[in-house]
Amino acid sequence: MTNRRRHNGSRSQALYERALKVLPGGVSRNTVLRRPRPQYIDFAAGCRTTDVDGVVRLDFANNMASLIHGHAHPAVVAAVAEQLAKGTAYAAATEIEVRYAEALCARNPGFEKLRFVNSGTEAVMCALKAARAFTGRPKIAKVEGAYHGQYDYAEVSESATPERWGSADRPTSVPVAKGTPPAALADVVVIPFNDTERALAILDDHGRDLACVLLDLMPHRVGLMPAEGAFVEALRAWTEANGALLVFDEVITFRAEVAGLQSHYDIAPDLTALGKIIGGGFPVGAVAGRADVMEVMNPLADKVLFPHSGTFSANPVTMTAGLATMSLYDEAAVARLNELGRRAVAGIETAIQATGVTACTTGYGSIFRVHPKRTPPRNYRETYANPAEEAARKRLVDALYMQGVVVFGPCTVTLSTPMGEAEVDALIDAFETAFWGTRR
Repeated sequence: MTNRRRHNGSRSQALYERALKVLPGGVSRNTVLRRPRPQYIDFAAGCRTTDVDGVVRLDFANNMASLIHGHAHPAVVAAVAEQLAKGTAYAAATEIEVRYAEALCARNPGFEKLRFVNSGTEAVMCALKAARAFTGRPKIAKVEGAYHGQYDYAEVSESATPERWGSADRPTSVPVAKGTPPAALADVVVIPFNDTERALAILDDHGRDLACVLLDLMPHRVGLMPAEGAFVEALRAWTEANGALLVFDEVITFRAEVAGLQSHYDIAPDLTALGKIIGGGFPVGAVAGRADVMEVMNPLADKVLFPHSGTFSANPVTMTAGLATMSLYDEAAVARLNELGRRAVAGIETAIQATGVTACTTGYGSIFRVHPKRTPPRNYRETYANPAEEAARKRLVDALYMQGVVVFGPCTVTLSTPMGEAEVDALIDAFETAFWGTRR
């Protein structure tokens, strides 16, 4: 499956020692830090990476779910190389941004207009500001535990702990970063996931002050379980009745179906934030939705309600990579990858039963998560890991890594199109071995 030869990590260790002198914690993003040192990649192709010490691993992390075709896909590389020779960014528009906007809008009838930005964080930020501009209201509502990037308002309560999260009936707005302005917390209403009665009661308390309800249909940190249909329908009905917008965060879940996970529910939001896979391996974000809402950014309007710009937004390299990537991710590719996801989950659940380990799975299609819990959680508070569960998760992720299998975060697996049944079966075997080795 992979090269599992042992090594002393001399190059990796040397790099990490240098990094510690110039980067906080030795990294530029906390998510890549692992003990005793980060993994430093030399090169990658398809679904395999090779680190600076020559160790080859199967990559089920795919840069935090952002690489749908794995690494260095030939068609993407060729398209980007051609564009690089023409330039990387200009203080001008390009044809490729028009073509790519047309292609993305064609995937979902609810994408009437679209604006490109540079990250998922920026896409969510843009969507929230557009909602405020359109409605003239200050507050937003979001799900407890949901990660939507690093915007002060969007990140509220994404890492709430039992001693701070308050009652289930009225969750507390908990800051992530020290120094978050109290005014920001006051303008964020926190609702529980998959609890319609409680969520609606909380929303009713804020009524006409809410610009939008922000919802990830399968929020990763909440547990990576799909939202229940009745919950999504209730939020759609409430926003329509109360003059607020419904904003979907599909930065991760757009991979689920050709039109995104929202097509599984047959519910159209007013705005959708996109990112990750639509960049083809380059930094990207986009906000798409109703034409009248997107009009708040129109510089040709008599009064521009939300002046929007960005130096690298819609740069031709990202647009080229994105269009090449998403053109290849058609209905057949989505169906094939989702079927591989079902094979992987079924095999891992069989391994859970065979080993008797305490574990379960959640997810949809080509992305899923393994929890150190007996039954699948329904919300953030059920997902929250106690110290024993957190230790079990760490042992499992480390055991997979030692077998040459890389997953990310709280044991989350993402598939990429270069993978086939052989790679999925290798993943299942690695999980079974890890389950036997980490039983307590």
